[in-house]
Amino acid sequence: MLRTAVLAFALSLGVANVQAQTNDAAAATDFPQQNAHWQQKRLASLTAPNGWLSLIGLDWLKEGANRVGSAADNDIVLTAGPAHLGVVTLSKDGSMHIVLDKNSGATVDGKAVHEAALVDDAHASDGAPSLVAFGSVSFLVIERDGRKALRVKDTNAETRTHFQGLDYYPADPSWRIVADWVPFDPPHELEIGSVLGTINKEKVPGKAVFHRDGHTYELMPIQEEPDSLFFVIADRTSGKETYGAARFMYADLPKDGKVVLDFNRAYNPPCAFTPYATCPLAPPENRMDLAVTAGEKKYKGSGH
Repeated sequence: MLRTAVLAFALSLGVANVQAQTNDAAAATDFPQQNAHWQQKRLASLTAPNGWLSLIGLDWLKEGANRVGSAADNDIVLTAGPAHLGVVTLSKDGSMHIVLDKNSGATVDGKAVHEAALVDDAHASDGAPSLVAFGSVSFLVIERDGRKALRVKDTNAETRTHFQGLDYYPADPSWRIVADWVPFDPPHELEIGSVLGTINKEKVPGKAVFHRDGHTYELMPIQEEPDSLFFVIADRTSGKETYGAARFMYADLPKDGKVVLDFNRAYNPPCAFTPYATCPLAPPENRMDLAVTAGEKKYKGSGH
């Protein structure tokens, strides 16, 4: 399932819904201000101390004991933190337990403990996995395709402290398109790959159909949250002016058979900024033979 990953991407934007307006007259009047406000929220969330720019590691756990720390004799060698942080044990049933080194100075969920059970992002009932923190560094456990990994962040990460900013195409209200919504009953199934090489089968509630320059295009979203649609898209600019793997875009739920697609709010996935994210790829159904000259451009500071 993409649920935990998609929700994380939504939170990285600051909201799980791009708040597309369906009143065309109001949107036309407020468009420049609304677009600028959206970009400001996007930037603030991305550059936050615990945002995607703070990622410094993605380390897969093996079954059994995993010694963790910055010293070379550990099973998982961190790029920052104490030489010997502790041992994370992954049991056959998927449960995890950490025993911290007495000199690590680390906490688990804000508490100074010697040992504790760890909960990953796929099994956290309140949406908050266990957080192990030490100095400016922290990690949590993510589960992807049945495997578990430490997602390590550092507020002082070079990707954050040397961030080069976001670039956008000029805001263009013509790329705020009111599309026809064609519901699927029952929902269709869409296969979405990831940068890890995995394939997830996701339910698609319908498709958005729109017209541009005399041609008709269709986009299929998934619905991980009850109040929004999530699109993973690519187009003729992908790999050239925009990030090659995909861009993301949210839309409000359809109303009166219409859904608003605001391509000015198409934005880069975390993988555009760091090699330590686990992003979905645009499925073939959402790769448009169209140059979408709107939204976020390729990150100029990317080294991958």
